Amino acid sequence: MKNLFSILVLFICISVNAQDKPKTQTVEAACGQCQFGMKGKGGCDLAVRVDGKSYFVDGTDIHKHGDAHAADGFCSTIRKAEVVGEVKDNKFIASSFKLLPVEGHDSHEGHKH
Repeated sequence: MKNLFSILVLFICISVNAQDKPKTQTVEAACGQCQFGMKGKGGCDLAVRVDGKSYFVDGTDIHKHGDAHAADGFCSTIRKAEVVGEVKDNKFIASSFKLLPVEGHDSHEGHKH
């Protein structure tokens, strides 16, 4: 009986670990209208490019990631972001969105130490 219980516990542990966990991926992120040439509802909206296809994003907003019209903003340049989510109904539904630093940009640039 003890062996049967041990096998059952082992089976449950393996089953739990085998479930698909959300995958973090690095994507291009920008204003869909300004940088990706997407048709929008007017104004500027956050979009990501996944496997060469652009999708507007639900789950976060363009204004939650700094000034979209700054030199490094989404309307001015394409940035990299680490995201977790899925494409559903031709939108990217983000459960996590982390904007990555601009490559080659020193976060202390212009600061005196």
